[in-house]
Amino acid sequence: MKLAKMLAPLALLAMVGAMASGHAVSAQDSSEIQREVMHELRMLPYYSVFDDLKFAVNGTTVTLSGDVVNPSVKSDAESAAKHVKGVTNVVDNINVLPPSPDDDRIRRAEYRAIYSEAQLSKYSYNAVQGIHIIVNNGHVTLEGDVDNQADKNVANIRANSVPGVFSVANNLQVRSAQ
Repeated sequence: MKLAKMLAPLALLAMVGAMASGHAVSAQDSSEIQREVMHELRMLPYYSVFDDLKFAVNGTTVTLSGDVVNPSVKSDAESAAKHVKGVTNVVDNINVLPPSPDDDRIRRAEYRAIYSEAQLSKYSYNAVQGIHIIVNNGHVTLEGDVDNQADKNVANIRANSVPGVFSVANNLQVRSAQ
């Protein structure tokens, strides 16, 4: 009890010092914020293979970006990030894609073309698929991570095979071997 009373002023002094120095956030705190924001975004109820959410953590500020089909995913993502412990500010740069029956048709066709390929079907097993298909006015962007260059190439070929697509940007990242 005496030790706790003696240490309490020191702890308070350390907190005041950290606050005066510009709210220094440790690497561990930043890593924890990143992990929690990633978890919260993946748990969004309407986040789908046709959305792509990204974020950056700078101190206690989280900047959201990406493209979503459903406007509620944008607001849900912002709300989820705001509720992560340690986050003091959220910058929402998420783009809501314009509604389009043609884009909806392309999304479905792209999904079938990519995920019906035996080599790529393994990416559909998770709750959030590994290859995200973003369609904006007939232009397709593939986002996500794949195991190897061959999978990236096959996804590109399959995406380009869908009728009505103006262009395909293959932004898939090959995971590094560990």
